[in-house]
Amino acid sequence: MTAELISGTRTAQETLTWARELVEPGLRAAVAQLPPSMRPVAAHHFGWTDGGGSGKAMRPALVLLAAQAVGAPAERALPAAAAVELVHDFSLVHDDVMDGDATRRHRATVWKEFGTSTAILAGDALLALATRLLAERPDELRALLTAVLDLIEGQSADLAFERRETVGADECRAMAAGKTGALLGCACALGALAGGGSPAQVARLRAFGKEVGLAFQFADDLLGIWGEPAVTGKPVYSDLRNRKKSLPVVAALASDTGEGRELAALYRKPGTLSAPELARAAELVERAGGRAWSRAPADELLARARTQLRALEPKPRAELEALAQLITRRDH
Repeated sequence: MTAELISGTRTAQETLTWARELVEPGLRAAVAQLPPSMRPVAAHHFGWTDGGGSGKAMRPALVLLAAQAVGAPAERALPAAAAVELVHDFSLVHDDVMDGDATRRHRATVWKEFGTSTAILAGDALLALATRLLAERPDELRALLTAVLDLIEGQSADLAFERRETVGADECRAMAAGKTGALLGCACALGALAGGGSPAQVARLRAFGKEVGLAFQFADDLLGIWGEPAVTGKPVYSDLRNRKKSLPVVAALASDTGEGRELAALYRKPGTLSAPELARAAELVERAGGRAWSRAPADELLARARTQLRALEPKPRAELEALAQLITRRDH
């Protein structure tokens, strides 16, 4: 089933616009409740001060569609959608501190604009705000906080991998499942919970989100090396500069090829890699097969994700499938 076969379905881009328009008023109202020192910091991150715009609202869209998929109006899941977006942005603010990235969404990152200490506080504030939005919805709050812990564990593994010479592909995949899959799975589960879905529906939608999240991470890791800064809003070769053991890098290092060994030597080299060395590292990842290996699993993961959507409402099911396609075929 595709979106084109069902009357009235939106394209994936239309779905994202719809979700952003529904969720943003609640996000702005929530941010207005932050302590005065944190409000301008959050407004900068969300792009409300320079007109640059906030994120794509991918996670809120999953929440709202999941509520509709179990037969409820999207509006019932608006608090959960805003909470998921706040958690996502808490993780981005802290992630930029840890990676030292100076730009995101074509603007200075929070730590670069306001300082590291303020960025840490702002991330904490966004997380606290997310939990307060769901304070009167204990099942949804429990699901969200469980996903936060999984996200933190995945991020911790990501950092630990930077200090290790060898990382297995299965380890890297498990890291990605926690770092990215957990929150996307949670987004879908929260929508189903908010919409009064059955335990089986909640479980199926969570599984759908996790599979899509893992496929998303494969795509994101490719962008972290080969994405165009003008499109992604992040520095060129950002993952290589930070010597991240992302999925294509791990595949290249494990290839037992001359290119893989040369890449390992570059990763061991002390000091900051120069621009020519970063370009060479990207070439080595590709020649060692890391780029092709990372592209391959997306179709399999999407096919597995689709099997979780049986017996759900047809229109939101088609829109969930279209959104999953966009998420895993994106260029930014």
